[in-house]
Amino acid sequence: MLKRLLLLPLFALLTVPLAAQDREALQTDSVYEFRFVPRKDMFFIPYRDNLAELERLSALVARYKGAITGGQTPIFVDAYCNSMPGKAENKAVARTRANRVKSELILHQGLTEECFVTHSHADKGDWVTVRVTVPHPTEIPAATRAENEEAGETAMEDKAAEIAMKDKAPETGETGPVMENLAETGVVEKSGHTLALRANLLRWATLTPDLGIEWRINRHVGILVNGSWTSWSWSDKDRRYSLWKVSPEVRYYIGKENRGYLGVMYHIGEFNCKLGATGRQGDYQGSGITGGYLLELNRALSLDFHAGIGYTRAEYDKYKVTDGVRVREGSDSKNYWGINQLGVTLVWKLNQ
Repeated sequence: MLKRLLLLPLFALLTVPLAAQDREALQTDSVYEFRFVPRKDMFFIPYRDNLAELERLSALVARYKGAITGGQTPIFVDAYCNSMPGKAENKAVARTRANRVKSELILHQGLTEECFVTHSHADKGDWVTVRVTVPHPTEIPAATRAENEEAGETAMEDKAAEIAMKDKAPETGETGPVMENLAETGVVEKSGHTLALRANLLRWATLTPDLGIEWRINRHVGILVNGSWTSWSWSDKDRRYSLWKVSPEVRYYIGKENRGYLGVMYHIGEFNCKLGATGRQGDYQGSGITGGYLLELNRALSLDFHAGIGYTRAEYDKYKVTDGVRVREGSDSKNYWGINQLGVTLVWKLNQ
């Protein structure tokens, strides 16, 4: 019994280092959480605590970059989404969110896709967690430790300013090395250069076919051209409704999601309308300021609610129809100030 009592303190002393080692192992497992707006896959760095978390994660990656790129320390990325209608949509959004977060480290820390272990989940919430199990210093070769410390000192000094400037920096269009790096990893961010087909549903409702195309030069600027044409006659050609119109426009999209916009437009066309006793045939042209809002239906389709206000001038001949022959009865002109464009347009992005 005396021997057993003497052995108890010795056993307790032996368990203390083991417990300390367990606590140290737990402390080396670092978790970072990035929040996303429900139903959105864009990574907004100023949102919630994302900026602070990204600074902490970037500093850790810079310090242990050698171990991470060498394969000793993988980065575990788990992305979640439960705000979309279906499981497949939630998983697709979660996958995109994971790529958004990874692209920050790929761009600014020089990592590759092989450095990550990624899982996408259609449940829980709208966030991405990044977990890094930092290796014990004794597990890292001395040369790698020295490299990590040297790289960490430089990266930690520059990272805060780099992230803070990220959202303020203008689009430069310089994509060479960055896009090549992302292309290798398979997480390329889609370019702001998009083409979209357009159809004004209000014009189609009046039996006036309308089609257009828009080229988004970047996130904020779009150039588009719309055209309409129709030709109808009835009552043995005593009634007529025909016209053609071409309308180029330049838009500037505003806001973080580029839904609202302001623009300037010009339109020109010809018409021949006889809905009563007197018909009018001529041409018109004008310009104005436009504005509107894009309502996204899915990743490829959206509705464009738009209107324009400005000046339009029309010059035309008046005529009547006698025994099937049009008889001219003078000419006239009209100057109009007010709403000269209105539409609910279906937009189909071609390169989604």
